[in-house]
Amino acid sequence: MIISMIAAMGTNRAIGKDNDIPWHLPDDFQYFKQTTECHHVIMGRKNFESLPPRFRPLPNRPNVVITRKDFFDAEGSQVVNSLEAALQIARENNEPEAFIIGGGQIYQMGLEVADKIYLTEIDGTFDGDTFFPEFDHQLWKETSRLHHPVDEKHKFAFDFVIYEKK
Repeated sequence: MIISMIAAMGTNRAIGKDNDIPWHLPDDFQYFKQTTECHHVIMGRKNFESLPPRFRPLPNRPNVVITRKDFFDAEGSQVVNSLEAALQIARENNEPEAFIIGGGQIYQMGLEVADKIYLTEIDGTFDGDTFFPEFDHQLWKETSRLHHPVDEKHKFAFDFVIYEKK
């Protein structure tokens, strides 16, 4: 099974502020949906709670929520207390590619086991309280980059970048 992480971040590595995303990029939302659809998505409790109720759980994909809270109920999702337990669920279901989708602590744990990173690199600095972890670019190879310019629906330019562990 391929273990992937998918995230969007500003040039200062910000991915969130007050349990929300500090930008609106419809094409990035579409990219996330198309990339993760029909695959297991693994997220932390705060990330799950940040999803709008109509998208909770994320549709058309098995949702696995990691939390240290006892008796946490994530309706329509499986709840576990470790990243390894979440990945085991995906393995047991013959998942070809599981996606770690955040937040910051879960991404930090995921760096140790990830094979691939789908990273939307946004050309902007954002006020944030959650950040994508630093990673050693010597250990990763950029295999794809697709630029998206500013347009009427996107206030910031961004690149869809895929990194694979060397």
